[in-house]
Amino acid sequence: MYDYHMHTRVSFDGHDSGLAMALAAKERGLKEICFTDHLDYTPELDMVFDTARYNAEYDALEVPGLLIRRGLEFGLTPENPEQLKKDLGRRHFDFVLGSVHLIDGVDVYFAPYWQEKGYEKGLRLFLERTLECVRVHEDYDVLGHLTYVSKARGNPNHALIRYDDHRAILDEILRELVKHGKGMELNTSGIDRCGGPLPTLDYFQRFHELGGKIVTVGSDAHDVSRAGQYTHEMVAELKKIFGYVCTFADRKPIFHKA
Repeated sequence: MYDYHMHTRVSFDGHDSGLAMALAAKERGLKEICFTDHLDYTPELDMVFDTARYNAEYDALEVPGLLIRRGLEFGLTPENPEQLKKDLGRRHFDFVLGSVHLIDGVDVYFAPYWQEKGYEKGLRLFLERTLECVRVHEDYDVLGHLTYVSKARGNPNHALIRYDDHRAILDEILRELVKHGKGMELNTSGIDRCGGPLPTLDYFQRFHELGGKIVTVGSDAHDVSRAGQYTHEMVAELKKIFGYVCTFADRKPIFHKA
């Protein structure tokens, strides 16, 4: 089993060491993990990891029986493709998760975004901006938690986002992922917060119908209590649709059928 979205104390909002997270993952039966610490550029919060700290945390980290990959979670905006290219020169990465967290410099996780926009406008703008990002970015591997806003703390409505309610723009987003050879992440962190993964399985069925090939599973754990959470179940569900799930090495997908 695999968890390809994990944060440690290297991330601004992580809590535990890489070793602690890796041991928790192994205890829960995982075979492979990838650390994906945050690189988000915002004037309000320092959400960019220090490369020396990253290297010190992970380069010598080994846990027998557990394959550990090194990645990052880059905060996509329509304006920052060149910044991602620059950050990829920091060191070797196995995997790059591209996620949308900020709209016009405002973090959608917190209440001010929703207080200013309201739910309907805030959601529409988030999806529109996601579409802009996947059109202009080329240097990430997998789009993270497409329906991230469902679990945002400041969002007044934590309901899952129904595909059929936004089919036109969601189809455009998925088609762009297919066109550019990008994957989609099933993020398990919504299961106990919103009632389902982010996004839900019908998104993956549609991604498959449109020709999508690459799918990963991640817990989005920020502490040991959530490492590997629900990943066994969701790997099994994705295999029903695709026949496999993916991990990465040297930025190349590996397809696991067994």
